[in-house]
Amino acid sequence: MAEDEDEVKKERIVEARARTISHNVRCTECGSQSIEDSQADIAILLRKLIRDEIRAGKSDKEVFKKLEEDYGETVLYTPKFDMQTAALWLSPLLVAGVAGGAWAYKRHRKNTNVHMMPLNLVRGFPLTPKEKQVMLDLLTPPPQPGFPATWWSRLRGV
Repeated sequence: MAEDEDEVKKERIVEARARTISHNVRCTECGSQSIEDSQADIAILLRKLIRDEIRAGKSDKEVFKKLEEDYGETVLYTPKFDMQTAALWLSPLLVAGVAGGAWAYKRHRKNTNVHMMPLNLVRGFPLTPKEKQVMLDLLTPPPQPGFPATWWSRLRGV
């Protein structure tokens, strides 16, 4: 009786590992489905192959490596990181960096009023804080009526 329970436990472990691997392997016939979800003949054969490999004592990495060697890298949903896929993996960081740089430039440009700098050079000495405020009031364009404020300025209460 205990031997039957051990067999059932082992089979459940094999089934769970096989399902996990099958969810991460693309059906070569369907393309958009995992072999776990597909009913294509090749998917059924691949599921059987995965279960046989697990029963033979192979690790998940060894099973993935065998599938990749037999069917190519496109069979895996998670491509490995190498020089060919570097752009794919690093593009979100690049987009975030460009967006952050554009935001920082816009913020810096908004806070820097270049019209006041020539006044300091012409007069030979810096403006007083009161003069700076008067100049900012004169040089800053008024907000456009009917133009919606950005979410950030609404959040800040400006």
